[in-house]
Amino acid sequence: MKAIRIETTGGPEVMKLVDAEVGKPGAGQVRVRQTAIGLNYIDTYHRTGLYPVPLPSGLGLEAAGVVEELGEGVTSLKPGDRIAYGTGPIGAYADMRNLPANRLVKLPDAISDETAAGMMLKGMTARYLLRATYVVKPGDTILLHAAAGGVGLIMSQWAKALGATVIGTVGSDAKAEIARAHGCDHVINYSTEDTVKRLRELTNGKGVPVVYDGVGKDTLMVSLDCLSPRGMFVSFGNASGPVPPLDMLLLSAKGSLYATRPTLMAYTASDADLQDTARDLVDIVASGKVKIPVNQRYALADVVQAHRDLESRKTTGTTVLTP
Repeated sequence: MKAIRIETTGGPEVMKLVDAEVGKPGAGQVRVRQTAIGLNYIDTYHRTGLYPVPLPSGLGLEAAGVVEELGEGVTSLKPGDRIAYGTGPIGAYADMRNLPANRLVKLPDAISDETAAGMMLKGMTARYLLRATYVVKPGDTILLHAAAGGVGLIMSQWAKALGATVIGTVGSDAKAEIARAHGCDHVINYSTEDTVKRLRELTNGKGVPVVYDGVGKDTLMVSLDCLSPRGMFVSFGNASGPVPPLDMLLLSAKGSLYATRPTLMAYTASDADLQDTARDLVDIVASGKVKIPVNQRYALADVVQAHRDLESRKTTGTTVLTP
C-alpha cells in the first residue's frame, strides 16, 4: 500500500508518501481498497500537533472504498460492498487499509465514492450541529461563519431544508456567490462589512439564537456580539487559530449566553449514534436536498500542496484526494 505518514509535527512538508504493508484483517475488521479520500481541517490540527496524536502517525479520518476481505466475525458487510467512513481511525490517507466493520457505513447507488469521501466527516458534523447541539427549527435565523467552506456549504443547505433563514459570513465576493448558491439567504463579506452591524440590521436588532463558528480566534467576539439573549455560541473549529480563554462573565454581560465546544467523536461515540447520524446524512444527500460540492481534487501524492491550499483559504466546498 501507499500511505502518508508523519514522523514529527509541523508544516505540510512533514507529510511523506511511503510504502507500507497491509496484513490480513483482524477480528471485527475488513480490508478496504480506498477510491477517494476526504481532506478536512482537522487533518491540519493533527499534522501541526494542535490535536496531539502518537507519532509516527498516518493522517486523515474520512474516505470511501470497496470491501475486499472480511475478518473473523464480520457479518454486516461482504466483499464488494461500497462503504464510507468519517470518524477514523486516523490514517485515511492511504490506498488500502484494515478498518473496524462497525464504524463503516454502506453506500447506496445514488451516492458516488467521491461524494461519499467528501461528505462523511463534514456532513455528520453538520448533522450533529444542526440536529443535536442546537436543534434548528422552522423559522429560526442562524449565523454560520465560513459559509463557503466544506462544512458551511453542507450546513447552509441542510438548514434551509429545515426551514431556517441562513446568514453566512465569507471573506470575498467570489465566496459570497458560492454561499448564496448553496442556501444562504444573506451573506456578509467580513472583508468589507461590519459583521455585527450588518447582522443586527438583518435581524431588526434582535441577533440570532445560535452562531456556528468553525473559524475560532478571529471570530470569537463577533460571534458573541451577534447572539440574542440566551443564545448559543457553538465553537466547532479553529481555522484562524485556537479560541483564547473565555471569561465566563462575558457570557453573563452579553445576555446570559451559552457556549459549547462539541466534537463529532463525542456525538458518534456509540455505534448506534454513528449509524443514526450517518443515516440522516445519507438520506438527505440521496434526496437531493443537500448537494456535496467537490471543488478541488488532488492526487494523494500531492497532499502537501492540498494542505497548503486549504490553510491559505484558497479552497471552497469539499476537497478530495485520489489514491
